[in-house]
Amino acid sequence: MGDQSSLPQAVEDAPFPLTEVDKWVLSQTDEEFKMHDWEDLRHIIETNDLAVLKRKPSDLRRYMAWTAEIKAQYGSMTQYILQHRLPKSWGQPPFTPESEVPFAAASDYKVLLNDWPYGLAPGITHIVVWSRTPIPTDPDSGDLTPESRARVERFVKEYIVDALGPGGEDQVLWFKNWVALQSVRTLEHFHVMVRDVDDDVLERWTGERPRRGEQ
Repeated sequence: MGDQSSLPQAVEDAPFPLTEVDKWVLSQTDEEFKMHDWEDLRHIIETNDLAVLKRKPSDLRRYMAWTAEIKAQYGSMTQYILQHRLPKSWGQPPFTPESEVPFAAASDYKVLLNDWPYGLAPGITHIVVWSRTPIPTDPDSGDLTPESRARVERFVKEYIVDALGPGGEDQVLWFKNWVALQSVRTLEHFHVMVRDVDDDVLERWTGERPRRGEQ
């Protein structure tokens, strides 16, 4: 196991609430950590067991330190994302989208690589789709409504799956964290995992090329 002596202090100093999974990850070394492979991701998403998604220990520690710095400089993660990652035309929340229907207007969404992906096996890339238009969720469960799920499914198919050609559906998984699991709750977004996709294709979708492990 990793260095247990520093764990209580890491938990106390965390810039966001740590889940039990996060605490368990922090007790490990990178060598002990098991990366999420494709079948593992498929099972997690199909069973909606999203709380078990995790970053590798060194990445989680760096993410915690980075988040603390960002909050000290910008006041919140939301402000950093608005200033450096999302279109300036969106302004500040509450937004005024071009369309009240999610993904109906291209100016109302932005597809980006995740700066801090989960601990994923080689060949898997983590994408985030940000939406200026709210995506309705069930007020009791925090999960997507059936209509919202259908809209997201259609967007993922048209924007990502279809671009991959025959069999593309086997290279794509998506999910939206329940409200309780979201680290940036004020900005609407969902996650897409793709496997074995060329960097040129990723750049067409996101305007960015993967950094392949660099931070």
